Amino acid sequence: MSEQDKKTRRYRSQDWFDNPERIDMTALYLERFMNYGITAQELRSGRPIIGIAQSGSDINPCNRIHLELAKRVREGIRDAGGIALEFPIHPTFENCRRPTAAIDRNLAYLGLVEILHGYPLDAVVLMTGCDKSTPAQLMAAATLDLPAIVLSGGPMLDGWFNGELVGSGAAIWKGRRQLAAGQIDNEQFLQIATASAPSAGHCNTMGTASTMNALAEALGMSLTGCSAIPAPYRERGQIAYETGRRIVGLAQDDVRPSQILTRDAFLDAIVVNAAIGGSTNAQPHIMAMARHAGVEITPQDWMAVGYDVPLLLNMQPAGKYLGERFHRAGGVPAVMWELQQAGLLRSERPTVTGQTMAQNLQGRASNDREMIKPFAEPLKTQAGFLVLKGNLFDFAIMKTSVISADFRQRYLSTPGREGVFECRVVVFDGADDYHTRINDPALGIDAQTMLVIRGAGPIGWPGSAEVVNMQPPDALIKQGITALPTLGDGRQSGTSDSPSILNASPESAAGGNLAWLRTGDTVRVDLHAGSCDVLLSDEEMAQRRASEPVPPVPPSQTPWQEIYRATVGQLQSGACMELALNYRAVGQDMPRHNH
Repeated sequence: MSEQDKKTRRYRSQDWFDNPERIDMTALYLERFMNYGITAQELRSGRPIIGIAQSGSDINPCNRIHLELAKRVREGIRDAGGIALEFPIHPTFENCRRPTAAIDRNLAYLGLVEILHGYPLDAVVLMTGCDKSTPAQLMAAATLDLPAIVLSGGPMLDGWFNGELVGSGAAIWKGRRQLAAGQIDNEQFLQIATASAPSAGHCNTMGTASTMNALAEALGMSLTGCSAIPAPYRERGQIAYETGRRIVGLAQDDVRPSQILTRDAFLDAIVVNAAIGGSTNAQPHIMAMARHAGVEITPQDWMAVGYDVPLLLNMQPAGKYLGERFHRAGGVPAVMWELQQAGLLRSERPTVTGQTMAQNLQGRASNDREMIKPFAEPLKTQAGFLVLKGNLFDFAIMKTSVISADFRQRYLSTPGREGVFECRVVVFDGADDYHTRINDPALGIDAQTMLVIRGAGPIGWPGSAEVVNMQPPDALIKQGITALPTLGDGRQSGTSDSPSILNASPESAAGGNLAWLRTGDTVRVDLHAGSCDVLLSDEEMAQRRASEPVPPVPPSQTPWQEIYRATVGQLQSGACMELALNYRAVGQDMPRHNH
């Protein structure tokens, strides 16, 4: 946009505050803002009014750092010539929200859409952190298509316990196994868990929080190097200030998410997710963001673009280290530099910095080759999600970067049948059923058993629960068998090191064939063919479908749960609020006056 165009451009907010054709409405809109000291001159100055979407609160400790960072954002906005209006958005705290924070992603999206559409805002800073807060806000930004930029809150400092690194989330899953094996007691378990969270910030592992903030940067929606800066570091406050300055430029130039959230950007996000050992939750979130942006991503794209990507980042749960070292090693730009040099990125594309991604990555090679491996010397050669289908579901994924040597030896290394295994299944209807019965000797769970959980998807839970990473019975763990094959129509924690088959769609509650799987059936998994099948005839499955109802799911406990169930799609397609996909670029459609 030329300098002359910038000077003569009329901002969206001026329809509220500088509308001579409706001076009565201008007076109404201006009047109440005066009560906290802002002046009419400021609001009528023709400067862009920038929203600060504040996601921090006492009940979302992962994002609480934003209560302070918002001050630096304000200062950046003011210094660059904008007017800041800060507002809260619906909290989505992964660890504490019951029945699952996943149910709130679409609610937070919906609330932010209404705020950005109905109030006098010309652009927005999206303050992200904990898992769902990032996709929810980017989904809303795509729906509005007003200038937007992401400011990540940053991970916690590295956790330590007895001289060893302990990563958030990952420490919980490891501690549960140690507790089951009798290696630690309840108090030690709690000590390990709390040691993994030593400061302000979100997960210091490459769980869903770090993954989604990394992918916001990979998409081109945040300043270069933003996502990995630990929350307590001084650089976090500095980039908050720079983000505030930059959003004013984006508003002045009318740079919108639709120019950045392209198919090339989403394909690069899939590549980056594999290279960093990203969370399995990235799959539904990428799908949701892409669909709201009007971009088609297919199951084939995950295999064609992402599966053969090597694991370059040595960070828990797929690797060894934690977030502080990732930042010092160069963060997301250093990983992307490796991928760019290998020709795996589509980096000649715009970003919020005003430069192309290729320009952002210049000179970003890492000097820490233990943390960020050279492309030619990766931790693993194929780190992407393996897409599976069969007669139990149309779509599911497996995170191959966390397949341990023990798991591979036990299930994937039979001579002549490498990558293929068959297991008798034990089926659980929801997490309560699993926790109640997992240690029941009558189930006959042994090393060749697959644990299956259903009723855990978007409709069934509701919201899709992080429960597929089921651990074996205590008796097996005491024998040294710490992981069994697991399968389910829910999700698993991004900090889990379990190579589960998850996100199975359609879920059992939607009529997927998992609803008619029985304990004692045999399931065959072929990683080469990308297949997962119960060894039953079509006739037997049809008979079960005809004679048995879908297993019941818990009733909705709140109005939103009922609305969510009635509007949500499947994990394969992002678990979106399907009706919302009809709305795009609504920020260009001015709302009607209110009087």
